[in-house]
Amino acid sequence: MTDVRVTHVGGPTALLEFAGWRILTDPTFDPAGKRYFFGWGTTSKKTAGPALSPAQLGAIDAVLVSHHHHGDNLDPAGRALLPQWGPTVTTVKAARSIGGASIGLRPWETTTLEAVGKPSVTITATPCRHGPPGMDPITGPVIGFALTWEGQDHGALWVTGDTVLYPGLREVPQRLDIGTMVMHLGSVKFRYLTGPFRYSLDAAEAVELLELVDPSAVVPVHYEGWTHFKQDRPEAEPILASSRFADRIHWIDPGESTGIDA
Repeated sequence: MTDVRVTHVGGPTALLEFAGWRILTDPTFDPAGKRYFFGWGTTSKKTAGPALSPAQLGAIDAVLVSHHHHGDNLDPAGRALLPQWGPTVTTVKAARSIGGASIGLRPWETTTLEAVGKPSVTITATPCRHGPPGMDPITGPVIGFALTWEGQDHGALWVTGDTVLYPGLREVPQRLDIGTMVMHLGSVKFRYLTGPFRYSLDAAEAVELLELVDPSAVVPVHYEGWTHFKQDRPEAEPILASSRFADRIHWIDPGESTGIDA
């Protein structure tokens, strides 16, 4: 039995601790108040800063960056911290931009983290589509991450990344056995420029994805802290609670942690 501890820092940023490893996802450490530009005139304002500082988190063995070109997934403060931490696993395009100890992956490619006294961790990049078809100039390449290591009881630890439900995402549970999901929600929209189109899962799509995956545990993230998130916890929670997965969903307030049997 291996326990995973998930600490929600805020937005998409979470600390994953398991088997001696400490892995951070999508580091965002800017204070509240800044406006971010996402391309084609789309913008979002950060409304909440991180609940924990980098110093409070301590040493970081590796960082997972789903994409580098949106400030709600990698902001200037988070990017400046990357050289202080272990390798960054990200998209091929982001690895070229970030440089240093960056590992770029395309969907379904893998890399392995190794350290003395810890089990090896295999990271498989999973596909994402960060919006409707044809919006790549705004959204760019995005990936999720499936983590496996010796001793897991319930399948891979899957960080979905920013994505909507589409055939590529449906392929993940067909190819991988998933245990715990760290699921990006938020129902991101830019109403005045891109109309009703969404750029991340809403709760209804999340339930549909859960039916495909049948995970042992789910930790929602990426639903608060920016103005382009259009479905926060009070709106999403009742929808997820009405599903058959209600007792598997672990909502964590920013700054708080939960332990999960992995």
